Amino acid sequence: MAQCGGRAARDALCGTFPTVKAFAAAETAPHIHKKKTAFPGIGPDTLEKLQARAKLRADGGRPYAKAPLAFPGHARELFFDVETHPMLDLCYLHGFVVRENRDDATERCVQFFADAPTPEAEGEAFRKAWAFLRDHRPCALYYYSPYEQTTLAHLARKHPAVCSEDEVRALFEADDAVDLYHDAVRPHTEWPTLDFSVKTLAEYLGFRWRDPHPSGAASVRWYHDYLATPDPARKQRILDYNEDDCRAMRVLLDALRLIPRRVTG
Repeated sequence: MAQCGGRAARDALCGTFPTVKAFAAAETAPHIHKKKTAFPGIGPDTLEKLQARAKLRADGGRPYAKAPLAFPGHARELFFDVETHPMLDLCYLHGFVVRENRDDATERCVQFFADAPTPEAEGEAFRKAWAFLRDHRPCALYYYSPYEQTTLAHLARKHPAVCSEDEVRALFEADDAVDLYHDAVRPHTEWPTLDFSVKTLAEYLGFRWRDPHPSGAASVRWYHDYLATPDPARKQRILDYNEDDCRAMRVLLDALRLIPRRVTG
């Protein structure tokens, strides 16, 4: 079947629906029995979501919201993204893009980088990032998926002099901290895209990363290269990628504020 969902979903559906258009036009009720479907690993709700996405792709449709979307009203917005090295158990970069009054001309990027893969360098970058977060409250804090919260909680355990896990939890559980993926995109919107990653959605909206091959895995490789040869150009490549990730969230947020609502069901 042509691509209309994740790989596992496509594999499960391809025997019955050879194309996106066929899936979009199909009657799904015969394939549903109580809380299961004829497709392994796909429940009725997931099947409905996948078909909605297929219909958008087949018809060249535009994204829409299935429910009202509301975001914090603070004048200051922080878009936050971290870069980590799992094999070294290291967070080597905290990146922020700051915007005031929804004016793109006010945007500035602030980043805290660990120049060495040591506990001391990691702790210092974390300390500066936490102080930055603290000093810029009140604000709306935006991130994409729980990874930033998980990372900061882990850092709080490693560097308790900076802050406590309870302080990290309080930061991310506040009403003005928004996981754009879990709080907005995934539950409340549909897009004519293969997935809902921030890269996919931002590129759909016209945003482009400066690097031709942006990814978290690539950033880890660039960091390895930088540690081997501390060339400023190698460091800048990492910083640019991280900044673009933050700006992509801003592009997505602005689109979500304007996305039309469609009553479904």
